[in-house]
Amino acid sequence: MAMRDYAADKESFKNFFIDFCQTDDEGNKQFKYSDQLTKVAHREQNAFVVDLDDLHDANEELAEAVRQNTRRYTTMVSDVVYEMLPDFKHREVIAKDALDVYIEHRIMLEARNHRIPGEMRDPRNRYPPELIRRFEVYFKDLSSSKSLPIREVKAEHIGKLVTIRGIVTRCTDVKPLLVVATYSCAACGAETYQPVRALHFTPPPACSADDCRLNKTAGQLHLQTRGSRFQKFQELKIQEHSDQVPVGHIPRQLSVYCRGETTRRAQPGDHVAVTGVFLPLLTSGFRQVVQGLLSDTYLEAHSVHCLNQSDESEMAEALTEEELAELADEDLYSRMARSLAPEIYGHEDVKKALLLLLVGGVDKRPNGMKIRGNINICLMGDPGVAKSQLLNYIDRLAPRSQYTTGRGSSGVGLTAAVMKDPFTGEMMLEGGALVLADQGVCCIDEFDKMAENDRTAIHEVMEQQTISIAKAGIMTCLNARVSILAAANPAYGRYNPKRTIEQNIQLPAALLSRFDLLWLIQDKPNREKDLELAKHIAYVHQHSAQPPGAVRALSMRLVRRYVALTKRKNPTVPTHLADYIVSSYVELRREARNARDVTFTSARNLLAILRLSTALARLRLSDVVEKEDVSEAIRLVEMSKQSLAPADENVQRGISSTDRIFAIVRDLAGSNQTVKIADVIERCVDKGFKPDQVDACIEEYENLNVWQVNQVRTKITFM
Repeated sequence: MAMRDYAADKESFKNFFIDFCQTDDEGNKQFKYSDQLTKVAHREQNAFVVDLDDLHDANEELAEAVRQNTRRYTTMVSDVVYEMLPDFKHREVIAKDALDVYIEHRIMLEARNHRIPGEMRDPRNRYPPELIRRFEVYFKDLSSSKSLPIREVKAEHIGKLVTIRGIVTRCTDVKPLLVVATYSCAACGAETYQPVRALHFTPPPACSADDCRLNKTAGQLHLQTRGSRFQKFQELKIQEHSDQVPVGHIPRQLSVYCRGETTRRAQPGDHVAVTGVFLPLLTSGFRQVVQGLLSDTYLEAHSVHCLNQSDESEMAEALTEEELAELADEDLYSRMARSLAPEIYGHEDVKKALLLLLVGGVDKRPNGMKIRGNINICLMGDPGVAKSQLLNYIDRLAPRSQYTTGRGSSGVGLTAAVMKDPFTGEMMLEGGALVLADQGVCCIDEFDKMAENDRTAIHEVMEQQTISIAKAGIMTCLNARVSILAAANPAYGRYNPKRTIEQNIQLPAALLSRFDLLWLIQDKPNREKDLELAKHIAYVHQHSAQPPGAVRALSMRLVRRYVALTKRKNPTVPTHLADYIVSSYVELRREARNARDVTFTSARNLLAILRLSTALARLRLSDVVEKEDVSEAIRLVEMSKQSLAPADENVQRGISSTDRIFAIVRDLAGSNQTVKIADVIERCVDKGFKPDQVDACIEEYENLNVWQVNQVRTKITFM
């Protein structure tokens, strides 16, 4: 690589800052960097940001040189800006800080001591540039440059401008960092300035001024804090996203040092894109002796940008025509559900529920109160029914997810831990799994194996979506806007139908009510189903793919992109559906009151129906919830409750499907003795019956003269 002419580059920057302009919508020219220089000169702005996209348009070679040697060009641009500031200063700065007064006082003393105006100062006593400047220079990376995974940032990137994406796991308090230390000599009164380049420094042992050197007196130096320059400093720990971690590897972390205007830009759990210079950490003293040739690395931040869901690269891209053609299906809902873990046989309703968990509902904030939109699901069942496989697939599919197990997790590991800051020794927070999964999914396997004390730590997260901390003098509230997908085994290993649901589950009602759907997956002997399952497993084991007869599954990338597209919609529930939703909820409560053995039913079930309905509307890319969405949501709630009913309950009572449909028709008719067949079919389908079973029941009781059906077969009237 040829040597660059830095003097020419300096002139190029001067011309670029003066000449660069943009045209607004009205045709007026906006001199972007001239305006920044004016604001910096008048102390209205501290950060001078150079957009490399602008520099690339003006001088492509110089922009690439900045990316390859950022530290050198940061110093150069700082010199250029400092030289140009007097030309853009139109008035005196009124608000002056202590350092301004200090430097003006020193200049006045020099004038009083009859110093010749053009005389050179002693290099040891010359004011360092960092002491006088009141601005900071930052570079904004090219928009065309792609972000790198943390494990891909290597030695070849030392000194270069790179952009990484990850999740903030640790965030220190903002502390003052010494930039220039000013000392005064106790013997001769001379001042010595020491620029500090690292996090640790060693003060000079004695005064090196001419008076002390000629008199051979080692004057003692005293630090003058009012004459020293401090800068805001904060350290972030960035961990790579779960989808960037290869299987079997531990997520890597990188320290990010934020100074000045880049501080206070992120909190633990935030997903961020950080642009900065990748540098080795200089060590000195005893630590350097112990560490030897090894060196830690860090990223010197130039910009810290918090990512919203719409900022993900896959979300920003529109769906291609090929992808739209692949998604063109009348029953996209069922096809996408079958595309979740297609190697796992069956569990169609469970997969539909997991699809709605990925899509999520809409958050509501009436008068400051928050009603969560995230959906929580608990899968409970016998061993060997692929609960953990479903969790693993959702963990891989969700863009933001954390996977943990109940036995290997503590309450602190799930919420937040109090750690000691390695720089200051003070206490600081480090986010747990629920904080790191913010705006994503947290999969908890072996949920029943968790200790009761640890399990209570997630109660607040499941409903309020926050984590309140009051430890070691730290009182704060962290965001945990997460959907929880839990998998658990029954209390005795397998579900025992001779025991009640409470005895089988052994989870408190306060926790169960926070799950929108509690699904029991049982392994019942059935010759036909066992034969189909065995054939499916044998084919998957042999060919590592789903059987050819099954519906062709969508790719994981396409499902992820479509789910991201659905999250842009915020559907609302129209007023004409309110009565239907209310009556359905009242019916659920009535059944819970009359049934012998069902799960706890509360007002949270009504909110669960609304969340599932809005998720179904999102899946259709609709802005309004339809009646079909509410009916499907009620059906899923009914099916989850039926999965918890004992398998032999109906056989013991001698109740057939026809008798149960008759009971539904009788309840719908009430005192009017008439009911519409459309309402009967809709309610029975919600209960899990097929339309053929409804028709058979109507015909059977019509032949028995229990009721009559009109000629157009739209209404039933009891005799």
